[in-house]
Amino acid sequence: MPLTRDAILGALSRIVSPATGKDLVASDIIRAVTIEDGKVRFVIEVRPEQAPAMEPVRQAAIAAAEQVAGAGNVSAVITAHAAPKAPDLKIGRHPSKAAGPVKLAGVSSIIGVASGKGGVGKSTVSANIAVALAAMGKAVGLLDADLYGPSLPRMLGLTERPASRDGKTIIPLRAYGVTVMSLGLMLKEDEAVIWRGPMLMGALQQLLGQVDWGTLDVLLVDLPPGTGDVQMTLSQKAEVTGAIVVSTPQDIALIDARKAMNMFQRLGTPVLGMIENMSRYVCPECGHEAHIFGHGGARADAERLKVPFLGEIPLDLDVRLASDAGMPIVHSRPDGPQAAAFTDIARRLIGAGHI
Repeated sequence: MPLTRDAILGALSRIVSPATGKDLVASDIIRAVTIEDGKVRFVIEVRPEQAPAMEPVRQAAIAAAEQVAGAGNVSAVITAHAAPKAPDLKIGRHPSKAAGPVKLAGVSSIIGVASGKGGVGKSTVSANIAVALAAMGKAVGLLDADLYGPSLPRMLGLTERPASRDGKTIIPLRAYGVTVMSLGLMLKEDEAVIWRGPMLMGALQQLLGQVDWGTLDVLLVDLPPGTGDVQMTLSQKAEVTGAIVVSTPQDIALIDARKAMNMFQRLGTPVLGMIENMSRYVCPECGHEAHIFGHGGARADAERLKVPFLGEIPLDLDVRLASDAGMPIVHSRPDGPQAAAFTDIARRLIGAGHI
């Protein structure tokens, strides 16, 4: 096996961190991987309270990397930085009167992922496209703006509460190479958000402007279903590259998807394309293909409305199981046909120049 950075990361992805329950690469704790004259060095970065339990992990990581680089050619150290203090921030205040739209510093592109109605798999699509783009080397952020039903923490296996260095700026979390922020990370899992429109608008402004997003090629914003305050606030307060609309192929979902596209057009936000989710079901036993929700409806609508059709995603049990387990299918089974559907859409977005 060639001695490359990807080969080393592949070896390290077989080692699980006891601090996170995920592999070292997915835990985003591997730093400064260098290869020089056949020698490999890397750093495992953890919090101080995690360090005592990490020595066996360090040794296992070295052994795994030596399978690629050869015995005696790998060294690794553990570094532990003090955890930032918890942010003293109240999310859900009324919106500021700052004129928009505003460009987020360091963020090249903002793309909203929307749906006309709930239950069409918009958040699953958002998470998997984000992970696919990160696997292609893009710097990706993912904002869970579905404020009433934030599901991305579960889908990405995130349970930590975001911190802050100064009590004002929120430090987002990382998962599978993606920078992530969600209101769900700041609430108990079963705690309801009972807010009126102005508080939703203010919360979105805070999550956009008070999070330290760093330098990103793209920030994907997982929007709530429908055509309400959050969608309007994003389009009016931020410089948005465009929106993607997710729908199932059934007529009742497409009616609402067309309303979502009409909303973005009226707000002056380009519709970058449509995605048909749950497009077909292939029986794992016999290979028979069934169209449970119909097939081709989103493609036909895209052609009629003259917007790009970005792709079809199958209805598959493994996609659901991977999301529930906090390990998106693009990461857990990257070579499978389910992951390929998301990866193809990510490639189309890059190819169209949106990212």
